[in-house]
Order: sequence, then structure tokens, then C-alpha cells
Amino acid sequence: MIEPLTQPRPAVDTRAAVRRLNVLTLNVHKGFAPFNRRFILPELREAVRATGADLVFLQEVHGSHHAHAQRHPGWPQTPQYEFLADSMWPQFAYGRNAVYPHGDHGNALLSKFPILDHRNLDVSIKGNEERGLLHCRLDVPGHDQVHAICVHLGLREAHRQRQVELLLELLDSLPANAPVIVAGDFNDWRLKADDVLSQHLVEAFGERFGTPARSFPARWPALRLDRIYLRNAMPSQAQVLSKYPWSHLSDHAPLAAEVNL
Repeated sequence: MIEPLTQPRPAVDTRAAVRRLNVLTLNVHKGFAPFNRRFILPELREAVRATGADLVFLQEVHGSHHAHAQRHPGWPQTPQYEFLADSMWPQFAYGRNAVYPHGDHGNALLSKFPILDHRNLDVSIKGNEERGLLHCRLDVPGHDQVHAICVHLGLREAHRQRQVELLLELLDSLPANAPVIVAGDFNDWRLKADDVLSQHLVEAFGERFGTPARSFPARWPALRLDRIYLRNAMPSQAQVLSKYPWSHLSDHAPLAAEVNL
């Protein structure tokens, strides 16, 4: 079990090689509780901070939304990912996937390590589902480079199959020996994407428990939608955060893993 922290961790010691990372992935649901009943981003920030994760992979996070900002008094003046990063994660990157009259949303990565560069790859397939792969190259002490890819795949099976192909093309372009963490919402309830990806990557819950984790809906997780995949790294611990307060903060339960590099 990954023990929650009550205080922020000290700044990263750039002199000591890092051999273990705590990773969290969460579909933010745009800052609203399940069924959009309540704006809960401030509570979500406290819950995310308490995990003490080194890397936080976020999906469905707003860069902006002018209508919501006028309607909800607690709406942050900064983008949601920056509000969530607060003082805990000095580095963050955002990949804007969907743009509409009132604002935009996409994927984000919060990091305690420097983000050397990032790019957002558009993997949208014909239709109205805008999807992206946010790829970040991290400066982690003791490693030439560590790669983090935040994923949110489509709802249609045919779209997901093509998006998995594009993800594999991205992986093929990365240095063969570099640690890679791929995490996010795969919408892969039939496990067909996992059948393909598990030939190239280690899935944290599959490695620890024999199958990907149930993460949706958050209160009574039944579907295995969210994943943490690894290359040149192995999970030492993994857990679904489905109890209170997490069960009331999004429609997806977050996944947490301790990863050995």
C-alpha cells in the first residue's frame, strides 16, 4: 500500500539517483463529482496532494471554461492542471485535445522532476471525439531520460485499435533502454487494447494481480478502464483508490503504483 503523506515532500535531491517513483493516474471528470452534481476541484486537489505522488497523469482536465468560471464561485483563476499542481508539483505540461466555444480540455502531467520537453500527439479519428497522447521527457536523477505518456483513448473500439497503433509507433521512436511510463484512461473494457499492449509493456496491476484493475464507476468499480503500463521498469506496489473521499471526487477511481526504475 502506498502510504499517503500529510505534508509535501521535500524538493527532489538532484544528486541522488532515483530508483523508485510513485505514480498516480486520474480522470478528473473536468472537476465535477459523478453525474456532474457538484464542483469539487478544491477537494480533489487536497486528495491528490495527500498521495505524495511523484508523477500525476490527468485526463479530462480543463485548460479553461469561461461559462463554468462565471457559474461556480470556486472556479480557479488558473487552468485546472495548474491549480492541482499548486506547490507540490513545480513542473506541469498540458495537451489540449478538445476545443469548444467556452473553453478546452485535455490531458496533463504534474511532475516533481523537470520536464525537458513535451508534445501532444493528436490521435483523433474521424468523428467528434478529440483524443491525444501527451508525451513528456523527464530529467530524473540517475537516468539519461525517463518518458511519460498520458493517454485518453476513444469510446469506439475501432478508434481505440487505431490509437493503440499510434501509441506503439510513438513507443518505437523512443530510446530502447529508457524507462517509459504510459498511464491514463484507455476506455478498454473489453481488454482488446490490453491484449496488444501487454505484448510490449508491463501493466502494473496485471503484473501484480494478474489482470488490469477495476476503476469505473468509482463507487462500485466494475470496468477495467484505467491503466499504468511500464517499459524498462517494474511495479512493486499497485492499488485502486476507490474508498472515500475518492469515490465522491470523480466517476473514475484513481490508480496508484510504486514503480522501480
